[in-house]
Amino acid sequence: MSIGDLPQDVVNRLREASRGLSREIRSQQRRALRPDRETESGSEWNTLFDELRGRIGSLGPFKESEGDREVDDFGLRSDFVERILPLFDFLFDRYWRVEVKSDWNLPARGPVLLVGNRAGVLPWDGMMLSHAASRLFDDHARPRFLVEPEVWKLPFARVQLARVGGVKVSAENYEELTSAGHSVVHFPEGARGVLHSFRERYQVGPFKRLEVLEAALGRGVRIVPVGIVGAEEAVPRLGDARILSRLIAREIDAPILPMTPTFPLLGPMGLLPLPSRWVIAFGAPIEGGQVEQVAEALREEVQGLVEEGLDARSSTWL
Repeated sequence: MSIGDLPQDVVNRLREASRGLSREIRSQQRRALRPDRETESGSEWNTLFDELRGRIGSLGPFKESEGDREVDDFGLRSDFVERILPLFDFLFDRYWRVEVKSDWNLPARGPVLLVGNRAGVLPWDGMMLSHAASRLFDDHARPRFLVEPEVWKLPFARVQLARVGGVKVSAENYEELTSAGHSVVHFPEGARGVLHSFRERYQVGPFKRLEVLEAALGRGVRIVPVGIVGAEEAVPRLGDARILSRLIAREIDAPILPMTPTFPLLGPMGLLPLPSRWVIAFGAPIEGGQVEQVAEALREEVQGLVEEGLDARSSTWL
């Protein structure tokens, strides 16, 4: 079912919510930019969007070939990762201009558990945190990122996320990844991190998915808090459309819908993220303790790192 097949009253409410969020985003952009840069910023946005579309288009359909096919137990395709790395580099260095901050150095190699705050349905934050860590590790190993069940069930996302390192969140999957020597990215807010509105941005909710933290503590793995700033603006979720999102998701037989100012109204192109400015801040590792106490300590540390990142970010957008 397409957006044109939805009831007209649903479409009207979606458009009204989209206009409200768009006005809020534009007001933020005006506050973040000097008046003499607003025209220039519009041109920069167009250039970045065009380049992003071009880079995604240049990937073309990814056809399987028996000669170079290397698939691990979780569906990661090493040849696909190699092919998409230039796109990740572009997103990291030019599109989002990610600034990495750390008061300590990540260990030369894993495994470690990277725990951060989550934003948006599609896990751009998980992919970029994995990309940042791979640049810091001596062996350039890419941490795998855990994906919430609500996102994993999306028919258009599951296979592609697995190809680039996404794994459905569970203690069993975490144990298997760690046993193989992989570092792992985890977002313990669970569904709340995916579904919170734009008005709730950068408010780190309770850590309720504790099974992975418990498994990490049982193995003595270092747990590193990480604050991610920028993903909230890159994939803003409609502030007053949570119920509407669930309604439309049911109409198109999907568990959740990544409703933003541009999706689903603009179709597949509406899934492209916005060119916000990012900061990824690594905190000091936490080791040992009761899982509930560790979870709360991590949440407070992640919230503090997010606030530090917001203070350090030179602007919201360009």
